[in-house]
Amino acid sequence: MNEEVIKLHGFWASPYSARVAWALKLKGLDYEYVEEDLSSKSQLLLQYNPVHKKIPVLVHGGKPVAESLVIVEYIEETWPGLCPLLPRDAHERALARFWMSFVTEKGRNFFEFFTATGEDDRAKAVKEVRDLLGIIEGEALGDKKFFGGETVGMVDLAYGWLAHWFGCIEEVVGVKVLEPMTFPKLHAWTENFKQIDVIKENLPDHQQLMAHLRRIKDKLTQQP
Repeated sequence: MNEEVIKLHGFWASPYSARVAWALKLKGLDYEYVEEDLSSKSQLLLQYNPVHKKIPVLVHGGKPVAESLVIVEYIEETWPGLCPLLPRDAHERALARFWMSFVTEKGRNFFEFFTATGEDDRAKAVKEVRDLLGIIEGEALGDKKFFGGETVGMVDLAYGWLAHWFGCIEEVVGVKVLEPMTFPKLHAWTENFKQIDVIKENLPDHQQLMAHLRRIKDKLTQQP
């Protein structure tokens, strides 16, 4: 029925779009994907997300939902019986939401790792990212295969960009931080995460993503 039509407005290189696509795929939901040109955003995107004017936007039954983790929670609440992404226990759900909030709050630190140019700024950014990865590995992941245990869940989707995008960022920056000797558990998680069929089949091409990130880096470097 028309009211059940699902559309995802996204961008191929966006880890935020990927979060939503992964959630939809894990739940086995059919949807229409609409690729957005971020240099010339569609009128539909601006209509659906008039506040931030950003992707991703999920449109379900004609009603838009914006912000990637808000969308993923909407998907979970709308189809809770299909491949549950949050634990049933209220305390465990609260912990999951805490760690999803944590990665959102600390996103600026990872962005500064990508954009830092001066030697002092880069050293500071590298230290901050190493400290954050230590917290994520020690406090959020621990000895578990995935953040929620033995199966992939919403927290894994929130941190999923670490498994693919961050490696490309490290290559562009020329500094390796998430190494198996330094963060063995977190590194193992990245490999486990990428081995899930739904995940690995919905990752952007490595070389194309590298070229995209280099263009962004060059553009930022040229700014006064």
